[in-house]
Amino acid sequence: MVQINHKVTDFEVDAFQNEEIKKVKFSDYRGKWMVLIFYPADFTFVCPTELEDAARHYDEFKKEGAEVFAVSTDTVYAHKAWHDTSPAIKNVQYPMVADPTGKVCREFGTYIEEAGLSLRGTFIIDPDGILKTIEIHDNSIGRSAKELLRRLQAAKFVREHKGEVCPASWEPGGKTLKPGLNLVGKI
Repeated sequence: MVQINHKVTDFEVDAFQNEEIKKVKFSDYRGKWMVLIFYPADFTFVCPTELEDAARHYDEFKKEGAEVFAVSTDTVYAHKAWHDTSPAIKNVQYPMVADPTGKVCREFGTYIEEAGLSLRGTFIIDPDGILKTIEIHDNSIGRSAKELLRRLQAAKFVREHKGEVCPASWEPGGKTLKPGLNLVGKI
């Protein structure tokens, strides 16, 4: 399973995007941030709310230099059918990755063996292909694209400002911290 601050395995997968089925290779996105949103299945209840929420913020993610990917164990044909029939999913312009064998889900630790589905997992990968954030939780709890965008902005800030870290609830333009010896004994 992939770990924080380790390079992510390269995968070539099928994806549905902009009315077409295409091959997507993770290494083709080196130099960009990648945001992976794993979800259980197409044609479900919570999933379209999350993917539509990410779609509402998609331009902001792109402005940060990131590509968003939705990943489930469905096929690209199921993604297309869902996109064609769901008003919420019609708003999705980012790639919807098909992982019917569960290989990508297993690599990221989201695969539920007995169900053949993914847990809700969110991952941010830096432009060098290094994993920076992991969030995995129960499938009955939806996520916030706004919070995911904030975490991406924090990861970008830390990468671009060596020696600085972002405190809790940091927002762009907010105060950051510069850890040093003066913090010893003050925790």
